[in-house]
Amino acid sequence: MNTFQTQAAILIIMIPLMSSYAIPLIGWRWKGSAYFIALMAIAASLVCSLILLSSVLTQGTIHYHLGGWLPPWGIEYVIDPLNGFMGVVVCIISFLVTLSSKKSVEKELPEKKVRFYTIYLLLFTGLMGIVVTGDVFNLYVFLEIVALTAYTLIAIGKDEAPLASFKYIIMGTIGACFYLLGVGYLYIVTGSLNMADLAQLLPPLYRSKVVLTAMAFFVIGLSIKIGLFPLHVWLPDAYTSAPSAVSAFIAPLMTKVGCYVMIRIMFTVFKPYFSIELIPVTTILSWIAAVAMIVGSIFAIVQSDLKRMLSYSIVAQIGYIVLGVGLANRAGLTGSLLHILNETFTNGCLFSVAGAIVYKLGTSDIYQFSNLFKKMPLTMAAFLMGAFSMVGIPPTCGFFSKLYLILGSIEARQWVFVAVILISTLLNVIYFFKVIEIAYFKPRQLATEKEKEILKVVYANEGSYKEVAMEAVPISMNEVPLSMLIPILIMAAGILLSGIFYFDIIAGVIQFAIPSGI
Repeated sequence: MNTFQTQAAILIIMIPLMSSYAIPLIGWRWKGSAYFIALMAIAASLVCSLILLSSVLTQGTIHYHLGGWLPPWGIEYVIDPLNGFMGVVVCIISFLVTLSSKKSVEKELPEKKVRFYTIYLLLFTGLMGIVVTGDVFNLYVFLEIVALTAYTLIAIGKDEAPLASFKYIIMGTIGACFYLLGVGYLYIVTGSLNMADLAQLLPPLYRSKVVLTAMAFFVIGLSIKIGLFPLHVWLPDAYTSAPSAVSAFIAPLMTKVGCYVMIRIMFTVFKPYFSIELIPVTTILSWIAAVAMIVGSIFAIVQSDLKRMLSYSIVAQIGYIVLGVGLANRAGLTGSLLHILNETFTNGCLFSVAGAIVYKLGTSDIYQFSNLFKKMPLTMAAFLMGAFSMVGIPPTCGFFSKLYLILGSIEARQWVFVAVILISTLLNVIYFFKVIEIAYFKPRQLATEKEKEILKVVYANEGSYKEVAMEAVPISMNEVPLSMLIPILIMAAGILLSGIFYFDIIAGVIQFAIPSGI
């Protein structure tokens, strides 16, 4: 393994971190540079993540010791197939969302571009830090970086955004405190914070009440962070009220990275049999996840705001991921990791589509989407691809991730979870078809005053225009700018391609990412 491959483990953090400091220095003079600096920094991290994943799969786990201090005394960055996979996923979606953000940010936050991209890059740095660190306390530090930057980015939205951010601060702080208490309890009994070291020291202490309490704190804290029902109350308001570019960035990534942390703690820091056999963590999570899948979908059905509907859909989709974790078998965990891949592409695509609609219509009210398929055909085609994946229609990735979750449920002899997956899928159909029905089939409304004036010129006959239907006004295609449209279409293509090549993804990456002992 060459030096650059090892150094990529720190460059993936340092490049966006240092770039976030460069943005305000350069941006005070050239405000337009903020977007390009952020885009180039994330592109560099993407290259590093691809190098790291390739190296891990061919040459084994990568270890980088910060400051030359050996673990467990020093902080260690560790890249294995699991977080190598997560790193690539986070970087790809971050790059595409950043690429599409320029016009949206210019319209919604015209005077805040420099500050926006500074904090945006810090959030990305935190996400990548969570993925690569091999130290449980360092992971807490990155969790807080992510949380603080997310609070800020959400709060700069309009209307109810500050209140939504405040709710998120309260719940996020509680979740962080629970996680930190878990770290503290493990340090009390082991004197170590290094994940690999903890994995060796903890097994003889598994029946200690301190260790059992630590696991309880970890599970509750991370459940808050990922928005697992019923600890999801912060999520819909936060994702709905945030600026469009922020929603498109945090919705596909933050909860999924939190799910990665849950897998890492439960099956790497602790041995799998601890959560499966010694205490019923996986059983409890499975049943909570099943409820989340149903309740999240029901709440999504009754929403009239697209971003809010998609936010409740995330609550349901987190249920799918956690169900795979709770099943704790290879098929279930394969389905969980495949669903993480599916959800990052799908949520990135759908929230970017929502941002594109807001950019053009100025609203995300579903009942204002009449004839949207004719006005924005390519954008709505991408929406259709995301909806198909959410529902689980082949050959999209969503079908295969749900298939593996069903196989995992059958393997665990939990037939009730098979039924829950099918029922939740039917509920997915209902709320996505509502949007499709309005955007494609709903009759047009009466003409506006401006359109009546146009009709007066077109038609010679005078009269009352109150009854003039919108069908009389020609519909012209009015797509978003290419800088927004192309990333949306790439994410839609990613949904399809990750489904078509699902077997290669599983055989080439995911099978190696599943922790040993499962």
